[in-house]
Amino acid sequence: MTTSDDDRGPDFDGVRIGRPATGALIDAGYSTLSDLPRDLESLLALHGVGPSAVRRLREARA
Repeated sequence: MTTSDDDRGPDFDGVRIGRPATGALIDAGYSTLSDLPRDLESLLALHGVGPSAVRRLREARA
């Protein structure tokens, strides 16, 4: 499942991370898990992305 620009629900590519984190990732140009940087900790710099979202994304990529 990909996320379009108008869909800012709580799920990002099937991972439930919350609306603020989903919106932040979309605004940063990411649309799928494979688009995310190798170092997911760098996403913490995005307003709306917190430790819980990073942990869930890491688990989804594992």
